[in-house]
Amino acid sequence: MIQFFSSFGWRARGLRKRRAWLEGCVQERGQQIEDISVVFMLDEELLEMNRRHLNHDEYTDIITFDMRERIPADALKGELYISVDRVKENARLNGHGMDEELDRVMVHGLLHMLGFKDKTAGERAAMRAEEDRCLEGRVR
Repeated sequence: MIQFFSSFGWRARGLRKRRAWLEGCVQERGQQIEDISVVFMLDEELLEMNRRHLNHDEYTDIITFDMRERIPADALKGELYISVDRVKENARLNGHGMDEELDRVMVHGLLHMLGFKDKTAGERAAMRAEEDRCLEGRVR
C-alpha cells in the first residue's frame, strides 16, 4: 500500500489515481508494494534530511529510503521524501505542469527501489527512459 503524508498540510490532487498508477508501474516490473510512505515536505526540511542522513549539503527533489530487509526478495517497503518546492521549481524550469513533475519524481523514487541507478550518464538515460515508460501509463 502507498500512503501519502505532508509535513505542512499540502495535499496533491488525485492521490487515489496516483496510488493505483504507481502500484501498476511496480507490478509491471515484477514486484509488489508492501508499504511505501510518500511524505511531502518543504525545501528546508528536505535539505536538513539530506544533510543529516546523506551528508549532502544541497537541495534535492526527492530522497528515497529503501526499508526492505531482503533485497530484492521482499516486496517494496520504504519512504519517499519529496520537496514540493523543488517539484514546483523543476516543473517551471522544464516547462511542464506540477502534476507531471510530481508524477516523475514519485516514480523516480520507486525506480530506485527497483534497482535503477542515476550516478552515470548511462544510468541516468536508462532511468529517464523507464520514467517515461511509466508516465505513458498514468491516468490523469
